[in-house]
Amino acid sequence: MNFPKKSLGQNFLIDKNIKKKIVNLVDIKNKNVIEIGPGRGALTEEIILKKPKSIFLIEKDYDLANNLKKKYLNNKSIKIYNEDILEFDIENIIKKKTLVFGNLPYNISSQILVKFIKFKKWPPKFDNLIFMFQKELGEKIIGKFNTSAYGRLSILSNLRLSIIKRFNISPNCFFPKPKVISMLIQFKPNRKILYKIKKINNLEKITNILFSNKRKMINKNLKKIINIKNYNDLSDLNVNLRPSKIRPEIYYKITELLEKA
Repeated sequence: MNFPKKSLGQNFLIDKNIKKKIVNLVDIKNKNVIEIGPGRGALTEEIILKKPKSIFLIEKDYDLANNLKKKYLNNKSIKIYNEDILEFDIENIIKKKTLVFGNLPYNISSQILVKFIKFKKWPPKFDNLIFMFQKELGEKIIGKFNTSAYGRLSILSNLRLSIIKRFNISPNCFFPKPKVISMLIQFKPNRKILYKIKKINNLEKITNILFSNKRKMINKNLKKIINIKNYNDLSDLNVNLRPSKIRPEIYYKITELLEKA
C-alpha cells in the first residue's frame, strides 16, 4: 500500500457517498474524462462505472502512477501520465467536450485553476472542471463583489468561467484527515467573453499591483499601470476607492487599456 506523502499534499478521498455525489454532477457516459491527481484510483473507479469514452489520468507520484498503470494495463480506454500537472501541457491532450475532475493538492490548487484559465484557445475544449479546494480558498474563488472573500482570484476566475459552488466535504472523508474542510466547485467555460483581453497575465499583473495594498486607495498604484490621461476611458472608476471596492468589470477595462497602450 502507498502511504500518503505530505510533500505532495496527498489526502486520499475514501468516502463512497461523496465519490458517487461527485461523479453524478455531470453526465459521463461516452465522454472524454481527465482526472488530475487520481492517487489510488478511488474516484477513477466511480468514473469507470459511468462508462466514459476515454480517461486520462495525470499523477505526479511515481509509485502511484505505476500502480495505476498495472491496475489498468488491460483497459485500452485509460491512459496514465506520470507528470507534474503544473509542467504538463494539458491543453494539448484535451479532446472536445472533456470533463476534468481533480481532488487537488491544497498547496498548488489555485495554480492549477489559473493554468486552465490561461488556456491559449478560448473557448476551450473542456466542458466542465470539477475541482476540490480547501474551503478557505474556495470562498475566495466564489467571492462576490462587496463581500469579504472578493479579490484577485474571483476577478480572474469570473472573466472566463461560470462558477458553481456544489458542496463542502468533511475532513472525515479523507485519509489522512486534513485539518480543514474542503469545498467542491464546478466551473463551466464562458463561451462569450465581453472583454477583449489578449493575455490573462496582464489581468494578473494589474490585480497583483492593486491588491498589494488592500487598505489603500488605488490612485498611486494605478499610475504604475496606465497613464493618468487614460482615466477618461474609465469614467465609472473612482480612484479614491480601495481595490476591494472596485467591480470586476473595471479591472477588465483597465487591462484592455493597458494592452492598447
